[in-house]
Amino acid sequence: MSETARLVMPVDDLQEIPLSKDTTEKSKHTVRAAGAVLWRDASEHGGTTGHPATVEVAVIHRPRYDDWSLPKGKLDQGETEPVAAAREIHEETGHTAVLGRRLGRVTYPIPQGTKRVWYWAAKSTGGDFSPNDEVDKLVWLPVDAAMDQLQYPDDRKVLRRFVKRPVDTKTVLVVRHGTAGRRSRYKGDDRKRPLDKRGRAQAEALVAQLMAFGATTLYAADRVRCHQTIEPLAQDLDQLIHNEPLLTEEAYAADHKAARKRLLEIAGRPGNPVICTQGKVIPGLIEWWCERAKVRPETTGNRKGSTWVLSLSDGELVGADYLSPPDEK
Repeated sequence: MSETARLVMPVDDLQEIPLSKDTTEKSKHTVRAAGAVLWRDASEHGGTTGHPATVEVAVIHRPRYDDWSLPKGKLDQGETEPVAAAREIHEETGHTAVLGRRLGRVTYPIPQGTKRVWYWAAKSTGGDFSPNDEVDKLVWLPVDAAMDQLQYPDDRKVLRRFVKRPVDTKTVLVVRHGTAGRRSRYKGDDRKRPLDKRGRAQAEALVAQLMAFGATTLYAADRVRCHQTIEPLAQDLDQLIHNEPLLTEEAYAADHKAARKRLLEIAGRPGNPVICTQGKVIPGLIEWWCERAKVRPETTGNRKGSTWVLSLSDGELVGADYLSPPDEK
């Protein structure tokens, strides 16, 4: 199947594209991949004004296919899509980046089965391109020019989705603590119930994923398992974890408004905060904020070790993306 056969799946319509009967019967294997619209502020680099702001996006040339496309690549063993997107950006463009809004999914048939590529907006934080075997050219272009340069309809659709909402966003990462056994089987004060073996592995795996979104400050509900979930990240960032008694399940049940107010206070501070809390807190907070902002999440969930990536522009919620636990596909 040629590259031109790809179709973008908008976030409002997440079903797989129909495959031919032969392809479906031969293999149901899915190759997972991730990519990005890598962007920078053109005004800082002598560029021109793009749409919707002074933005330039990176378009790469691949000599193997002799095409112009967006950066992307397959996941390595054990990677999540956000981690793979950040890695592929660096490998193909030489730039480091911070991920922002999720832009949708491209799904298309390949000889092995199906390829599924999730895309993110990604702000360049610096770097220099060096030609290599996979990518021999990179150009920074205003959005309109990039639209003309990109050869594939799916890439252009991803780029249109990129400019549909604010480009430069702040991120709030709301994490459900990792697995911690069963409450009914724990003897002692449940507030002190720790992560189990899988939960500790989830905590380690969350580090790279949360770092991909530029995590800077850390907050955890007043439970040992919530603190333990982001302790590995705290060590990497050399940051303290702020204890949040208002964000426990009991406090939330007693006073929804206080928890909502605290969430907004944390979100209003500089940086990209990580907030780790409990399963009976997160759905209510996310639903309330999305309804308030008229944002419709593309997918939902509340698994232990999962993350909600909330995108804000000028303090207003403009996107809410659910990420499964890092040890689940």
